[in-house]
Amino acid sequence: MSISNGVGNLQGLSNPVTPASATAPAAKEQQVKTSAAAAPATPRVSQAVDQAVISSTSGLLSQALSGSDVRLEKVLPLQAAISAGTYNVSSSDVADKLISSLLS
Repeated sequence: MSISNGVGNLQGLSNPVTPASATAPAAKEQQVKTSAAAAPATPRVSQAVDQAVISSTSGLLSQALSGSDVRLEKVLPLQAAISAGTYNVSSSDVADKLISSLLS
């Protein structure tokens, strides 16, 4: 039986993998010395800077949300009329609003 794709054929490997235990301890010490000598004496510290950009639309939205949608120039006279007992609503106005809300 022949294997056509080379699986199982270890002789054809150009760079065989050797286990870590098979390497010589002296070679490991040499690698550590070489890499320690190549390392810079002081580590470089890079600082990331956070940045936020807010569009003009968000500023307008922030202003709109912080304000109140109550129109005091209309509310204050109505409050005064209700508390004084002089606020009257015509029955035809109430009926018109009820009918228009039911039809829409």
